[in-house]
Formats: sequence, C-alpha cells, structure tokens
Amino acid sequence: MRLATVITAPDAGAGPATSAAVQVGDRFVLLAARDLSELLGNADWQETAAAAIAADRSGGGAGGSIPLTDVHFATVLPWPSKVICCGLNYADHITEMGRELPEFPTLFAKFADTLIGDGDVIDATGNGAKLDWEAELAVVVGAPLRNASPEEAAAAIAGYTAANDISMRDWQNRTLQWFQGKAFDRTTPLGPVLVTPDECDPEAGVQVRCLVNGEVVQDGNTKTLVFSAPALLSYISTFTRLRPGDVVLTGTPGGVGMGAVPPRFLHDGDVVSTEIEGIGTLTNAVKL
Repeated sequence: MRLATVITAPDAGAGPATSAAVQVGDRFVLLAARDLSELLGNADWQETAAAAIAADRSGGGAGGSIPLTDVHFATVLPWPSKVICCGLNYADHITEMGRELPEFPTLFAKFADTLIGDGDVIDATGNGAKLDWEAELAVVVGAPLRNASPEEAAAAIAGYTAANDISMRDWQNRTLQWFQGKAFDRTTPLGPVLVTPDECDPEAGVQVRCLVNGEVVQDGNTKTLVFSAPALLSYISTFTRLRPGDVVLTGTPGGVGMGAVPPRFLHDGDVVSTEIEGIGTLTNAVKL
C-alpha cells in the first residue's frame, strides 16, 4: 500500500485541511483520519486502509478521492511522538567523514516541528551559512515497541518514506553534540508517501539519491547500511518506547556537501530533490 497525508482544502489561517489517504490506481482515496499520524494511532489501521481499497474497487467507496494529477501532499507524518536519526550508517559516508565503522549506532533526535512536506520551503533564514543536504530513507513504526528483538521490530514496521536531514553544519560543529545543527524548525522534508514493507525492501536494496538544482550529489543503496531498519528499531526500543507513527531516519549515503573538496553548501533559491526508489521524490526550495 501507498499512504499519504493529503491537503483537502487550502490554508484558511490555521493551516490547510488534511486527510489520511490510500492510493488506489490513479487516485488517493480519503480515509477517516486527519493525517497518517492519527491513522497509525489506531491498531486496525491496516484493516481500515485495506477496506477502503476494497470498497473503492467495488464501487462502494463513500469517502471521496483525489486524482493523482491534482493531489497536494502535506507532511506525511506531521506529529510523531519521536523523530530519531542515525548518523554515519552508510559505509561510504563514514569513510568520507574520516571515521571507523561503528560498533553501535550514532543517534540524535529531532522534533515534529522540524518536519515539512513535499513542496514546502526549507526555511533557514539567517542561520544557513553552511546548510547541507542528507538524503535518507526513513522507517515508520506501526505498532508499539519496547525491548524488541530485530524480528519483532521488523514485524512492527508500518512502512518507509523519504527524508532529508538538512543540517546547519556551522551550528552542528559548535560542540561535540550534533543536536543544535539538526533541529531547526521546518528544515526536514518528509514524504511524500508512506510505502508498506510488502512494496519496499531496503535490505534487498533501494537507491537513495539527492539532487541539487537537478545535479545528482548523492547516489547510494540501502544494501550498504551498517545498521538495518529492524536493527535500529530494536536498538532504540531498548532505551525508549517507540509508538505507532514514530519516525527513524536511517542515515545518509556519501556525497554530502561538507565532505566535498572544497566543501559545498546550499544557497538561497536552490532546489533540493530527495529521491528514493519505489517511494518517490521530495522537492523543496531553500530560503536563506
């Protein structure tokens, strides 16, 4: 299945109206939830989406739909209780940063306030002197996890989506802690859709690419991840409870701007595209 949070009415001052939706052929069928964060909070979310698909195909759907040609995506998971990120998880990126392969994941957190959707502006006004790109596969939790084995974690995956861990490198490098360079409001694109594990298998390998103004700057494959999505969820769940709708970014492949010689950073008006095979493309302009 391919699910999304879609915009159903424009912003009237309190933000646009949205709905969770599931793709059926050439359109998205609306579901009885405001967004995917709300939908995944229901234990029967898979059954709800499957029933909507079946009803639409039989001609009995009553929730309404939006053609693919007209759909506008909101942030796919607008209100996760946790956004946890893994740094240094692709062998090539670890090498370009001059580090050894890790024994344990390097983790840091973001807030829901950092998240934006496809087409939204990455707004780093006044703070983006060394703004960098990091295309990433994100794994979304679909069932509660605590002290989970990798097998239990794999069974609890709702699906995968695309993300870009846009980073303020000058802020990140002020101290040994990365947090302050990673958690600026409205700087982390996420989406456009959530693809369930039956349609996306990162361990078999999917391409993760980042383009800046159409130029490919990152091109990696999830087969080279040091820590798989189930391994990350299992590890994280040993110290904090994961809930449905939580998001874990799995790391970025080589090709970040800070690793270039000389280093290269984003400029005002640049367009960053994050492409993940089988999921889709996030496109976001930069404002500095």
